[in-house]
Amino acid sequence: MIEDKNQQRTSLSDFGEFKLIDHLTSHFDISHTSTVKGIGDDAAVLDFKDKQIVVTTDFLVEGVHFDLSYMPLKHLGYKAVIVNLSDVFAMNANATQITVSVAVSNRFSLEALEELYAGIETAAKIYNIDVVGGDTTSSTSGLLISVTAIGEVEKEDVVYRNGAKPNDLLVVTGDLGGAYMGLQVLEREKQVFLVNPNSQPDMEPYAYIMERQLKPEARKDIVKLFKDLDVKPTSMIDVSDGLSSEIIHLCKQSNVGCDLYENKIPLDPTVITACEEFNIDSTTVALNGGEDYELLFTISQEDYNKIKANPNFSVIGYMTEPHVGMHLVTRAEMKIPLKAQGWNALNNQE
Repeated sequence: MIEDKNQQRTSLSDFGEFKLIDHLTSHFDISHTSTVKGIGDDAAVLDFKDKQIVVTTDFLVEGVHFDLSYMPLKHLGYKAVIVNLSDVFAMNANATQITVSVAVSNRFSLEALEELYAGIETAAKIYNIDVVGGDTTSSTSGLLISVTAIGEVEKEDVVYRNGAKPNDLLVVTGDLGGAYMGLQVLEREKQVFLVNPNSQPDMEPYAYIMERQLKPEARKDIVKLFKDLDVKPTSMIDVSDGLSSEIIHLCKQSNVGCDLYENKIPLDPTVITACEEFNIDSTTVALNGGEDYELLFTISQEDYNKIKANPNFSVIGYMTEPHVGMHLVTRAEMKIPLKAQGWNALNNQE
């Protein structure tokens, strides 16, 4: 798509901080009775009465977590919300409010921030959450986004990482590895573009995995599904840093071991095809890729019949006694120790 070089560009210096916040958030609606006061005062006021409250926050930094050469600002705003909502759903909670803070350098115009906030507003509407506050400030190093998400859950429904028991089944939603392979395609095409700006790649075969990277979805539907199926996981975590890292988190906090079966890991055919094209092992991608935002959880074996026919779930292993350790059982039925080789926020750069 050819960029319009004559598009309107309004400098942020024309706005003060509060005028800018008012401008960017004037279309946000309030839909939860727990939101007593949203944007417009020194702090938001929330009333959750007898519910348990969950709060999570995440930081996205340009050059570390995203590359604006192929990440549209509207998609970035959407994704910034999703990565936080995923953590709320991993507690078996319902997300209700978010705050959004951004730091921007002077290379960004008002129109650019409007695109970013349009993505935030879209996510808020789709996931039925209220935007109740935030902050804006200047940056000398590009764009930084911080989102804090708030949710509510009945006390008896909250799920932690530390409740798994030996013989519990290990289950994951959806499929894995798509976001990482989407990133590989985008990075490759960026390099091709730098060499030949006139190149027009055919991205249609990669549509699914690119969407997994650029516009992921959080599994709000699973929280409702657990209720409908009368299933309460014994432990749960979202898959943001890679399957192996998340399994190790559950095992360590629950003091259990695990056998993960390679042939049970769910992979979309697009992921398998892309792995073959890039000459990357698909199991390695699923274990270490990250950013899938699926839910990984354990259930007691008594609940197996409730989930066994559901297409949202794949049973991929089971928990063992802690002295057994954490292993990948290969297709050749060899046991290999699981290692956390996924995303490390302090070392990795995209």
